[in-house]
Amino acid sequence: MSIKHIANLYAYRQLIWQLAWSEFKLRYKNSVLGYFWSLLEPLLMLTVLYYVFSHLMRLQIENYQLFLLLGIIIWNFLSRATGIGMNSIVGKPSLIKKIYFPRDIFVISSCLTALLMSVFESIVFALFMIYFKVPLSIYVLQAPVILICLLILSVGLSLALAALNVIYRDVQFIWAVLLQAGYFATPIMYTIEIFPADLRSIALLNPIARVIIAARDTIIYSSPVQTNDLVFMIVAAVVFLFAGYFIFNRIEPRFAEEI
Repeated sequence: MSIKHIANLYAYRQLIWQLAWSEFKLRYKNSVLGYFWSLLEPLLMLTVLYYVFSHLMRLQIENYQLFLLLGIIIWNFLSRATGIGMNSIVGKPSLIKKIYFPRDIFVISSCLTALLMSVFESIVFALFMIYFKVPLSIYVLQAPVILICLLILSVGLSLALAALNVIYRDVQFIWAVLLQAGYFATPIMYTIEIFPADLRSIALLNPIARVIIAARDTIIYSSPVQTNDLVFMIVAAVVFLFAGYFIFNRIEPRFAEEI
């Protein structure tokens, strides 16, 4: 990924946005509830998980509703971004074969579609923050950095998955299994302290785990991000992005013939 390529992507910024918005509208086309599903989905998940973990498993976590909802929103973004992005190349064969422009704009626009969906969920989260009278602190200014790391991580993952899915269609099924396993291995419903001490460091190798923990600290609990966590997230985001582009660029010449 070069400066020239970044400038080229910037020249296509309107097309990227149009693709993202079109995909967003298409996902709710002919739906009775329409965009309201973006609000309803996390609320339904929150209701089920909150009942199970606060009543049946009796977890005692401060502001657990917010704790749980923020984890769900972040994980939903990752799941949607990679899910939509993974199929962004194989799902548009006519455009790939007939029109030339940077192929990665399909993947980037897919991640922006997922971001639009998360914006609606974030409105619900903001209303919950107001309802439970949870104040914001100066540390909330660190949240954009955390969320940008999440976006870059998702783009990197989506680039690799989109390219690999062109050659190996089993990738989509393998990724679905990995996402399901990752959901329970990531501290979404519980704190990282639930892991034994010897496994905690392994769990924290997952950059999404650090993103969720850091987002909760800055937004809900008025605590700063630990320096080592911030460095880890930034490095992981850069590594995933460059690895994703490396895989994408290696396979891109075969797109037209494979799809």
